[in-house]
Amino acid sequence: MNKQNAREYLLEIPFWTRKKNTLKEVRDFLEELGNPDEALNLIHVAGTNGKGSVCADLTAVLLEAGYHVGTFVSPHLVDVTERFLLDGKPVSEPLFEECFQEVFQVTEAMIKKGYCHPTFFEFVFLMAMVLFRKQKPDYVILETGLGGRLDTTNVIRRPLACIITSISLDHTQYLGDTVEQIAGEKAGIIKPGVPVIYDGCSQEASAVIKAQALKMHAAAYPVTDAEERFTHLFAAPYQAVNGSLAAKALQVLAVPGADETAILNGFSRVSWPGRMEQVRPGIWLDGAHNPGGVTAFIQAVKQQPDTEGELHLLFAAVSDKDYREMIRMLAEGLSIAHVTVVQLESSRGLKTDTLADAFRAAGCPLVEQYDNVGQALSHALACKKETDRLYVAGSLYLIGEIKAALSALEA
Repeated sequence: MNKQNAREYLLEIPFWTRKKNTLKEVRDFLEELGNPDEALNLIHVAGTNGKGSVCADLTAVLLEAGYHVGTFVSPHLVDVTERFLLDGKPVSEPLFEECFQEVFQVTEAMIKKGYCHPTFFEFVFLMAMVLFRKQKPDYVILETGLGGRLDTTNVIRRPLACIITSISLDHTQYLGDTVEQIAGEKAGIIKPGVPVIYDGCSQEASAVIKAQALKMHAAAYPVTDAEERFTHLFAAPYQAVNGSLAAKALQVLAVPGADETAILNGFSRVSWPGRMEQVRPGIWLDGAHNPGGVTAFIQAVKQQPDTEGELHLLFAAVSDKDYREMIRMLAEGLSIAHVTVVQLESSRGLKTDTLADAFRAAGCPLVEQYDNVGQALSHALACKKETDRLYVAGSLYLIGEIKAALSALEA
C-alpha cells in the first residue's frame, strides 16, 4: 500500500465505519501494539473551545525550553498529517506511512479476533501513539476529540496533568444540553491524583470540575482571567486566556527550563492556524463554530484597531451546529456590511439558502450565496476594498477549504 493509498484509506474510513469502539476495546488495540502510550509523558487537554490553542501554547513553550515535543490535535485543516506534530511540524511522509502500516496490520489481526474496525479518530489516535513511541519526545500534548469521559484519548491511564479549557454549549446531542452536563463529560478526563488546570470563568462549569477533582483526589487549579503580561502577545483576548492555562500547567508541573523567559518567548512565536489567523493584509480566518467560539471571535474583532473601511464576512456551517444562534450573535455583535455564505464540501454542510435566509432574518441586507468555496473567496476578495476587513468564520472545515483555495490562487 503506497503513501497516497494510506492517506485515502484513512479519509474513507468515515464512509464505511460507523461503530465506535468502547474504551476497553481501544485499550485492547493499544495492548496489541505494545502499549505505546505507557512510555509517554502526556498532558491531556479537553474543553469546548481553546483546546488547540492551549496545545499550541504548550508546544511552543516546551520547544523554547529545549524539549522534544509531540502533539496530537484535531481536526486537520488541509492534510491529515497536520494531526501528528513533531516539534510543531507535521509528521514526515515516510514516518506517516510507517505508523499507518503498523496500525493497519494490527487492525487486520484484531478484526480476525472479532473486533470492529477502528473509526477514523480511533485509527489516527493509535497511529499517534505508535509515532510518539518511535520518536521518544520528552512531552506529548494530547488533545481530545469529542467530549472527554468517553473520548478515545481517555484510554490513557496516567497523564502528567489534565487541562480543561472553556466550556460552552456544543455537540449537545452527544454531551448534554446544559453547561453542567457538558462540563461533566469534559471532567471525565480527570484521573486519580493527577492535577487538573481549568478555565474557571464559568461558575457552573467550575463547580462540576471542582467536584470531580475532589472525587478523584486531584489538585485543582482554576484560571479565571488572562494574565496581563500575556495580553499583548496574542491577537485575541481568548488566546491570552488559553495562554494563561498553558502557563499555569507548566508552573504546576514545575517543568525545568519552562521559566518566564521561555514562556514569553514561546508565546511570542506561537502559531495556531485558523484562530484569528491573519493570512493576508486585512484578511483573518477564525474557526469559531459554536456560540461560545463566536462570542470570543466577536470580542477579538472589536478589540482590533478601528479602520475607515467596512467589515465583510465569509461564512459556512455544518448542520449539527447552532447556526441560527451564531448568525444572530454575529449580526447583533458586529456591523457587517457584506455577507458571503458558501456550501461546504462536507456532506454535513448547510445549504446556502438556509444560511442566507438566517442572515437576512437577523438583519443583514446584503447577503450573497455560492456553492463553491473558491468562487465565494474570489467574490469576497473582489468586493473588499483596501481599507476593508474580511473575516472567515463558522467552521474549521471552512478554514481548511479556504486555505486550500488561497494556495490555489497563489500558485
